[in-house]
Amino acid sequence: KEWVQGNYKVRRAQDDDKGGTMRLGAYSAVLAPGSKVAEVYGATEIEERHRHRYEVDAQYRGALEEKGLKFSGMSPDGKLPEIVEWQDHPWFIGVQFHPELKSKPFAPAPLFADFIRAAKEVERLV
Repeated sequence: KEWVQGNYKVRRAQDDDKGGTMRLGAYSAVLAPGSKVAEVYGATEIEERHRHRYEVDAQYRGALEEKGLKFSGMSPDGKLPEIVEWQDHPWFIGVQFHPELKSKPFAPAPLFADFIRAAKEVERLV
């Protein structure tokens, strides 16, 4: 199969490993020690709920890391990135899962609570 994407021609063989299989339900993630998310969760292993069929293309991982994106949460087998952090930012965290599915009004998900804390801290600095 071939198509144009931007200014480039993209070719894919039928047997290419495209990933992107549906992940639905609770999955574990192993957090990098010393990472922002390990600090936020107070743990190095978490379980969160997923509902997606997208994943990071492994061939771009090195290039993304070179530019400052840290893969700070991985599937237990180490193959699927679950969480990324931007190293030169006070609070830039991207996740594959849906923290809102476990969040409650008086027991917010750790990421939400820490995002609000960080926003208030930055507001004081401005």
